Order: sequence, then C-alpha cells, then structure tokens
Amino acid sequence: MAFLTKKAILDVDDRPTETVRVPEWADGDGADEVLVRGMSGLDRDEFFAGQVIRNGNRIEQDLRNGAAKLAARCIVDPETLEPMFTLEEAELLGRKSAAALGRVEAVAQRLSGLTDADAEELKKDSASTPNGSSTSGSPVILAAPSAKRSGRSAASS
Repeated sequence: MAFLTKKAILDVDDRPTETVRVPEWADGDGADEVLVRGMSGLDRDEFFAGQVIRNGNRIEQDLRNGAAKLAARCIVDPETLEPMFTLEEAELLGRKSAAALGRVEAVAQRLSGLTDADAEELKKDSASTPNGSSTSGSPVILAAPSAKRSGRSAASS
C-alpha cells in the first residue's frame, strides 16, 4: 500500500466542476450554461459560518438568500476557475429565477459534499451541547442546505 505525500495532496486539483444548463439566463448569443465548481474546505467552512446568527445566548441559522450565496461561491469563470460573483453580489444573484438558482444550488451542494447525511450529522453535533454553544473554536452550524428539503432536483438539463 502506498501513502500520499504532502506535496501530492497539495498539488492535486481535487475540486470537481460541472456544467449546468440555465436557459433562464441565456444571452443573445445563445450561451445558456454556467460552470459550477465544488467549494474548498475553507470555502465550505466560511459558507457555514455565514449561516450563523448569534441572538444573545442563542445561535440560529440564517437561511436568507442561501441558494444565491452558494451559487456566488460556486459559479466560476471557465478560463480561470475563479468565482464569477463576489459575495457582495449574492443579493443581486438572489433576485434571479428560483428555478435556475435551484439547479445551480443542487449541483453546487453535490460537488461540495453538502448532503442530507452531512446536515443530520451537523444537527446531532449542535444538539450535543446543552445550550447550543460549541465546545470548540469552530462555529456551530445547525444544518447544511438540502436539495431534498427544497424539492429540487440536481438535473441540469
């Protein structure tokens, strides 16, 4: 059995991409696809941290504009693989078609490892502390977004 080296792990591009057809956003030249890339571990943690609202001693989940916030992190320029939108532009993106955002969101979730099983595990972890406070320095996340919850399919056709 061979083990990976640190260099091998750090050098590999392990973030998958997938083309998603979004006819609602078609331009005059007939382009109707976006490239969606899975988040890095750091991006995923920042995405989760952005969903937390502290209200006194209570920690609550902020789901406002969640699909657009995820899309803004995951829609990338096909040439540079850098995000096409800034996080500040997520609100503008949130004003676009819910159906279109739903298709992008479902693919972004899958590519980033945001599954229903992850959401359940996060709920269990946050429930394990009596007052919802974390025993570590990490933010408490109550749940990850779920494509099943919203009834959306990951189909991009």
